[in-house]
Amino acid sequence: MAEFFSQVVQYFIQMKKLLFHGILITLFLACSKNDSQIDMPEVVLPPDATNGGNDAEVTMSFKPCENGMAGEYPCNGYDFLGRISLADFGAQSGNDIWGWTDSATGKEYALMGLDNGTAFVDISDTENLIYLGKLPTATSNSVWRDIKVYRDFAFIVSEATDHGMQVFDLTKLRNVANAPQDFVVDARYTGFGNSHNIVINEATGFAYPVGTTREDLYNGGAHFIDIQDPLQPILAGGYGLDGYSHDALVVTYSGPDPDYIGAEIYVGSNESTVVIINVTDKDNPTHIASLIYPYRAYTHQGWFTEDQRYFLLGDELDEINSGFNSRTLIFDFTNLDNPLLHTTYSGSTAAIDHNGYVKGDEFYLANYTAGIRVLDISGIAGKSITEKGYFDTFPSSNVADFNGVWSVYPYFESGKIIISDINRGLFVVKKSE
Repeated sequence: MAEFFSQVVQYFIQMKKLLFHGILITLFLACSKNDSQIDMPEVVLPPDATNGGNDAEVTMSFKPCENGMAGEYPCNGYDFLGRISLADFGAQSGNDIWGWTDSATGKEYALMGLDNGTAFVDISDTENLIYLGKLPTATSNSVWRDIKVYRDFAFIVSEATDHGMQVFDLTKLRNVANAPQDFVVDARYTGFGNSHNIVINEATGFAYPVGTTREDLYNGGAHFIDIQDPLQPILAGGYGLDGYSHDALVVTYSGPDPDYIGAEIYVGSNESTVVIINVTDKDNPTHIASLIYPYRAYTHQGWFTEDQRYFLLGDELDEINSGFNSRTLIFDFTNLDNPLLHTTYSGSTAAIDHNGYVKGDEFYLANYTAGIRVLDISGIAGKSITEKGYFDTFPSSNVADFNGVWSVYPYFESGKIIISDINRGLFVVKKSE
C-alpha cells in the first residue's frame, strides 16, 4: 500500500507540470469514507470550450481517408462516417461506449456513457445518425460510467455515489416516436453504491461490477451478480482477497491450459498487478496467479487474444511516469499458473493507452489524444506487432494527457466502429475499402 501511495504522490507532482491549452493543470485525488475510490487512474478534463464550435455541430457526412486526412481528422485506412457532439447529447463529457445489435431488426446501436447518463444512438444509417434519447444517471453526475450488454439489456454502473447498477431494456429503442427522449430504467440493483466498471460473461449470465468502494464486503474487488433474469439481479458472491479491481475480463476458458478448460476465469487489472482467479464456484473463488511487470504505474485494462493464449495489457500511467511512447504489454497465458511477459509493443506517439479490444488478428486501442490505433497482431507468437491504421478524433495533439478517445467498440457485423471521445462525443468510422 505504501508503494501505491508513493506512486500517487509521484503522479500528482508530475501532473502538476502538464499544460492544457496554456493552463497549468493540477490533478488531485479524493478519498472519502463513503466513496473510497481513489479518483486518480482516469482523470477527465472538462471539454475544450475553444475547439472552434465543434461541440455545437452534428456531423453526419461521409469523409474518406485520403492523403492522411478524413476532413479535419488525421487517419490511416479508416473513413469518417458520422459524429454526434456532446452539445447534442446535452452533456459535458463522454466516457465509455458499447454496442448492441437488435437480432430482430438487424439495426446497430451505440450506447455511449456521458457525465449525466447514457445515450442511445441508432447508427444503422450513417447518413442519418439518430440520437434516440438518454437514460439519466441514477443519482448524481460523474465522469465515470461503464456499460455492457447481456441479451437485450444494458447494464450500467457509475462512480456516482449510490448509483448501483441500472438495467435498461434495449428493445425500447425499436419504436421511439419523439427522439430524443428521456428513458426510464427497467430495474436497478443497489447491492453496491458506486462502481468503476462492469464486466459480463455472456456465456454464463453473470455480471461482475468492479472498483466499488474499498471498504465494502469485497474490498473494491468483484461482486458476482446473477443476471440470467435481467430484471431480477441476484448477488451470488464476490472476491476481494486481492484488493481493488479497476477493470477485469471474465471468460469461459477454452485456451491452451488443459487444467482450466471450461472454468470461468477472471483476469483483474488491480492497480499494481494482474490477478487470475477461478470464479467457477461462486461460493469458493480461488486465486490462480498474480503477475507484475517492469515500470508498473497503474495496471488498467486488458483483453485476451481469441485463442486465449495471450493477454494484452495497458498501464495507464507508465507513459507519464516513465516517458514511454504508448506501451502495450503482452503476456503469455499458456500456463495460467505461471503467466509470463512475452513482449512489449511501443506505439508511434506519446499518447496514453486506455481501453483495448481484440477482434480476430487486430487490436483496437483507445489511445486518448492519438485517437484509436489498430494493431496487427497476426504475428504475436513471433513477437511481431505493427500498427496498421488509425483514426484520430483529437487532432490538436498526441501528448500524454487525458483528452480524446476513452473507448472503442469494434464488434459490429457491418464493420462499423464506434468511438467515444471525452471532448467531442460519438464518432462512427469504418475501414476504408
